[in-house]
Amino acid sequence: MNDQNNRILIVDDDEHIHLSLKVLLEPEFGEISCIKNPDKIPEMLKENSFDAILLDMNYAQGETSGDEGMYWLKQILSIDPESNVLLITAYGDLNIAVTALKHGAIDFIVKPWNNEKLLATINSTLKLSRNKKEIKNLKSKQKALITALESDLPELIGKSQIMKDLYNLINKVAITDANVLIQGENGTGKELVARALHKKSLRSKNPFINVDLGAISETLFESEMFGHKKGSFTDAKEDRAGRFEAGNGGTVFLDEIGNLPLAMQSKLLSVIQNREVYSVGSMKALNIDVRLICASNISLRNAVEQNNFRQDLLYRINTVEITMPALRERREDIPLLANYFIEKYCKKYRRNSMKLPDYVERKLQKYDWPGNIRELQHSIERAIILSSESVLKSSDFDFLERKDVNDNPFDNYDLENLEKWAISNCLKKHSGNVSRAATELGLTRGALYRRIEKYGV
Repeated sequence: MNDQNNRILIVDDDEHIHLSLKVLLEPEFGEISCIKNPDKIPEMLKENSFDAILLDMNYAQGETSGDEGMYWLKQILSIDPESNVLLITAYGDLNIAVTALKHGAIDFIVKPWNNEKLLATINSTLKLSRNKKEIKNLKSKQKALITALESDLPELIGKSQIMKDLYNLINKVAITDANVLIQGENGTGKELVARALHKKSLRSKNPFINVDLGAISETLFESEMFGHKKGSFTDAKEDRAGRFEAGNGGTVFLDEIGNLPLAMQSKLLSVIQNREVYSVGSMKALNIDVRLICASNISLRNAVEQNNFRQDLLYRINTVEITMPALRERREDIPLLANYFIEKYCKKYRRNSMKLPDYVERKLQKYDWPGNIRELQHSIERAIILSSESVLKSSDFDFLERKDVNDNPFDNYDLENLEKWAISNCLKKHSGNVSRAATELGLTRGALYRRIEKYGV
C-alpha cells in the first residue's frame, strides 16, 4: 500500500510533463509540487521537505548536454545531502544519467516512460527515503539516550591532593591508547575512572562497553565476549556480536578481572595479543580495535604469586596502573561527596533541600567507610528517606557506629546483620576474592555481588 503522506517535487520546463506526472502520481503518492524554473529549487527546499525530487536534465532551448541537470543535482545535494533525486532524461542521454548516478542521483526515468516502471521506480525511491528517515531518527534517539545515560552518571568528585594527582594522571593517560589497570577497594569509583579515560580519549565518540566479568558464567564467557553464530549451540537462534566486536573503535572495560578463571584468562590473553576474535561456531577471525581498561578489587600481583592469575596477562593489561584511594584516605572529600548525594536524593525523593551540619560532617569523616563511596551513598540515601526534618542529624547515622566485623553478631538476631557479618568476614578471609568467598558462602558470584551492593560491603 502506498503512503499518501509523501511529498514529491517535479522540476521540468515542460508543463505537459507536469500535468502527466501529477495525474499519474497524485492518486498514488499524495502531494505533488511542480516548478518550471530550476532557479526556484533553493527556495523550495528551504521552505519544504520532499521525499523525492524528479529533476529534468536540460532546460535551455535546444540544450542536450545535461550540464544544467548536473549543476542542479549538485546544488540540491549541497543544500540537503539526504535528498533523493530521480533524473528525467531522454533515451539518448543515458550516458549523462549514468554520470549523474555517480554524483549522488538515486535513479533515472527515461522519456517517454512506462507508467508501471515509473511507479515502481518512485516506490523504491520513497522506500529508501523512509529508511533514511528511520535511520536518522534511530541515530538521534541513540545519541539522546547516550547523552541521558552519561548525564545520569556521577563524575569523580574530590578536591584533596590525592584526587588532584589522580585527575592529572587521568589526563596524561587518556590521550594515549595504553591499556590501563585500575586497582582499588570495592566502592572507590573504578568504573568512573574508566569512563573518564574514555571520555577524554580520541575514542570518545565510539562505544564504551562495560563488562562485569563477575556476572558472566564460564559457559557463556566466549559467547558473551567473542559472539556466536546461529546454530553454534542449542540456544544460538541468531548471530550475535560479542562485547569486543560491539566495542570496536572504542573502549572495553573489564570490571573485576581478578575473578576470571585461568582457562578464560588464556582465551582473553590470545585476543589481546592477536587483536582478533573468533565467534563461537566461526572459523573466520574478526579484527578488533579496542582500548582495554581493566579493574580489580584484589591485588593481581598477589594473585599471580598464588597462581590464580596469569603473569603474562597482567603484563598485557597494565601498561599504566591506577590505584584508587579508599575514602578513609581522603576524608577531606567526605563533606563534598555527602552534599552531592544529598542533592541527588532530595531531588529523587522530591524532598526539599536538606542541610548537613558541621558536627554531622565531622561524624561522617571519623567513620572508616569500609564500603567507601558506595557505602556513603547508600547511607545518605537511607538518612534522607527516613528523616522527617530539613536538617540531617547525627542520629540519622547511628547505624554507622563502628563495630569490629569479628564481634559476635548473635546478640542481635537481625538476619540482614547476620548476612552482612558473614559476607564481610568471608571476603576478609579471602582477601577480597569474590569467587572464593561466593564458593564458601554457597552463592553464585552474581548473587554475592548483589549482596555486596545491598550492604555496602
